[in-house]
Parts: sequence; structure tokens; C-alpha cells
Amino acid sequence: MKSRREFIKTTATGALLLGSQSKLGLASMLDQNAQHVANGKSRVVVARDAALHGQDGQLDEKRVLALLDRAIATYTGHDNPVTAWKQIVPMDKVIGLKTNGLGGKGISTHAALVMAVCERLQQAGVKPGNILVWDRNARDLQACGLTVSTDSSRIRVYGSDVAGFEDQPAAFGSAVNVKLAKILTRECDMVLNLPILKDHEMAGVTFSMKNMYGVVQRPNELHAAGCNPGIADLNCIPVVRHKVRFTIGDAMTSVYDGGPGFHPERLWQPNALIVGEDRVALDHTAWQMIERKRAEVGMPTLEGVGRPPRYIATAADPAHGLGVNDPKRIHLIEV
Repeated sequence: MKSRREFIKTTATGALLLGSQSKLGLASMLDQNAQHVANGKSRVVVARDAALHGQDGQLDEKRVLALLDRAIATYTGHDNPVTAWKQIVPMDKVIGLKTNGLGGKGISTHAALVMAVCERLQQAGVKPGNILVWDRNARDLQACGLTVSTDSSRIRVYGSDVAGFEDQPAAFGSAVNVKLAKILTRECDMVLNLPILKDHEMAGVTFSMKNMYGVVQRPNELHAAGCNPGIADLNCIPVVRHKVRFTIGDAMTSVYDGGPGFHPERLWQPNALIVGEDRVALDHTAWQMIERKRAEVGMPTLEGVGRPPRYIATAADPAHGLGVNDPKRIHLIEV
């Protein structure tokens, strides 16, 4: 097995640079999770490391990798990182990593996490050319600390400004009639969702499900009524529902008010990763984390300021069936 230094070197030459469907290999994981569903539980892992940021405020890349390993090991039950990842992704398919750089450099998916995931994917047997890191455009990727590259023999990094959108819209429910990114519809067999935890001025919370606004041509059209039912309806479009199968949520840095943009006076460092398959349970967990932080600093609840994340309950209702939002039905594991 290659050393971490060798993998970082390989990744760098593959242009992942620090900045200047249901049967796609998740079979054993889904079989395991089916028991949790039968028991009324959806598993969510929150892994924390209080020392993740150094004295200079920068992330320690080795600790990020170790935190990722701990989160994935806890979720899969496999201590060996390679074995664990083989339970999550197929080795012979194109794996997309959907980041979020909308908030700018101060509050975007961290490159250290992207690099750690790419390192483990390669060690598990995914070819570099079958890893595609993507977002809306080059600006968002650069905000994450990444550099665009379309070299098909290496890890690819580019956005929908390069690949484009489908000509024909996809629809679901009353709120969604959108043109989807070709990266999602045509290039990726499976997508790992890498959102960043943030407060949101309309939806209340943006995390796993709302990160899918980055796969449509005109996301501004889905913001009415606090993005409800826009977020839930979008995630019910079959290609979104079935290809976006696993979330590795970046809660290493977050904003608890004033989001989704960068507001340094509202910045905090949960130093956590939130991992799971149930996008509704993940968003419920993220919501509660933000509420606890708001209470800690003496701020009112999101309900109290008129923007509770109602889309979470909508996503859990029988018409959508995207997951569970009842805390009694969420198996929350904190490590």
C-alpha cells in the first residue's frame, strides 16, 4: 500500500491541487441498513476531533484522514479503511464527489476532506480517472481550494460550466421542473455527497439535501417558501435519489447564522464529519447541531426567527419517503 505522501503526490499531479441505481456496489451496506430500517432506525455517525484545527486555524490533513477513517469504520463496522470503502463504492464505476463552494473560501467543503476521500478511494481500487470532483462551476471549486482539470487519465475536477446541462427538464411534484447537470446524469455512476454544514437565510439549514441545488441549472427557482417543497421534490427525482447514495458531511467548520455566505463573526468549528445514507436523518442531525450552537451563544431557534427547516419533515412524509426525521428512528452514533 502506498504511503500517504505518495498518494498526495499522485493526487497533486492529477490536478486535485490546493488552490493557487441502487445496486452500484452498496449491496452489502444496503443489506446491513435494511435491518436498521426494519427496526425503525437510520444510522448516522458523527465523528469529532477537537484538535482538527492547528494553532494557526488550519486543518491538520493527517487528522482529517484519521477522522474520515473513524467515521467510515464506525458506519461500516470495518476497521480497515480499504475494506470499509469497498462496502460503500463499486470499484469499476465512475464515482462523483459533489462539493459545495457557494459560500466562498471561508465556508466551503474543505480540500483536505476531498483529498482524504480520493486517497481512500484509490487505495480501495478506484482508478484515478474514475474519480470526478465536481460542483456548479470553476469558481465554486476554487473556493474549495481545488484546481480544474479535465485530464481523463487522472482525477478530474470540473463543474457544470464545462459539462453543461440536459436539454430536457426533469420534474417531480409541484415545485421542481429543472435541467440537471450532465455530470450527474451522464458521467457519474454513483455520487458521494460532500456538503458543508451551514445556516441558511431561507431554508434554515443547508446540508445533505440542499447540496443538490448545485446540480440544477437555475437553483434560484427552487427557493420559494423556504425551499419547501423544493428541496424534497428535487431529491425525489430518480437520478438524484438513486445516484447520490452516501454523504460525508463536512462539519469541520460551519456558520450558525447569516448563511449560506461567509460571516466570520458567526463562524464556529464543530470539528466533525457527519456520515450516512439517509439524507433526511442527516439533515435532521445537522439541524440539531446548529440549534445547539445557537442556544449556546444565546440566539433564538430557527423557528423563533421564522425559518425552521420545514423541508426536512416534507422529505420524510409518505409522498417523498426520502428518509426519517423522527429522533426515535435515528440511530445516532457519536465517536
